Amino acid sequence: MIELHNLRAPKGSHRDRKRVGRGPGSGKGKTSGRGDKGQNSRSGGGVPAWFEGGQMPLQRRIPKRGFTNRNRVEYQVVNVADLHILEGVASPETLKAAGLIRSLRRPVKILGGGEVTSAHECSVHAVSASARKKIEAAGGSVAILPPRGGEDK
Repeated sequence: MIELHNLRAPKGSHRDRKRVGRGPGSGKGKTSGRGDKGQNSRSGGGVPAWFEGGQMPLQRRIPKRGFTNRNRVEYQVVNVADLHILEGVASPETLKAAGLIRSLRRPVKILGGGEVTSAHECSVHAVSASARKKIEAAGGSVAILPPRGGEDK
C-alpha cells in the first residue's frame, strides 16, 4: 500500500540537471557543451530573438502611422433612451448607481439615441445637440458640469 513514507515519483518523470564543466569523463567538460570560441560560447553571449544579423530590422522597415493624443478626453456615453431608468436628476452619481456608467473619475456625455419619455434634469460634463433638444422638448433641463482636472482618465 502507498503511504507518505514510501511515495516515489514515476520512472522517467525526474531528470537530473546538466552539470557542465566537471571534467572530460562527464562528456560536458572543457568547453561545457558550447563548442569552440565565438559569441555563443561566451558568458552572456548570443543575440536577441529579434536581431536580424545587421539587416534593417522589421520594426524599422515598417512605416509609422498616426499618433496617440495624450490630451484626449474619453467620455462615458449614455443615450437619452436610457434615462427612463432614473428618477428626476441625471448626474454622474445617479448614473453610476443605476449602472449606466462605470466610473465617477471619467466625464459623462449624453447622446441623442432614442426618445425621451419623461422630463429629466441632467447635470453632466457634455451633451450632444440632439440630446439637449430632446431633453428640453420633454420639459427637462441640461446643466454642464466643469471639466475634471488632474485625475485618472
